[in-house]
Amino acid sequence: MLIDVRNRLDERQIYELLEMSVFPDPDRLLSVIAEYKDNSGLQIRGYEDHGETIGIIGFEAVDAGTIVIRHIAVHPDERGKGYGRGMVLHLLTEADPDRIEAETDEDGVNFYRSIGFTVHSLGEKYPGVERYLCVYVVDPDEEDED
Repeated sequence: MLIDVRNRLDERQIYELLEMSVFPDPDRLLSVIAEYKDNSGLQIRGYEDHGETIGIIGFEAVDAGTIVIRHIAVHPDERGKGYGRGMVLHLLTEADPDRIEAETDEDGVNFYRSIGFTVHSLGEKYPGVERYLCVYVVDPDEEDED
């Protein structure tokens, strides 16, 4: 079940999951936590199983039809079991967007590709690090008409 965890960002499980999805910089992590606490446009949900939070997904609606996934993580012991995919599918159902976007590094590309996102290279945004824009269009026929 996905539940709002905005008020639980200081809990160890939530903090550690968010840490997995943020560039390894303690100051950046604290900044991201402050953003989720202070910016009502950002939402963060946790996936709970047997009382344990095993995954998080943070996102924002950037316009009426587009959701941007800002952070997603699943506990290492639970990866490969469909929880990440389930969180994205839940987001599709809950928010009913026309399009979902996510920016990721090479490690995340195959996850997004496996659930139907198209992947576009953004080039080397940081020294030595190629970034990718992953896009899922709910009704690709409508996108073609634009």
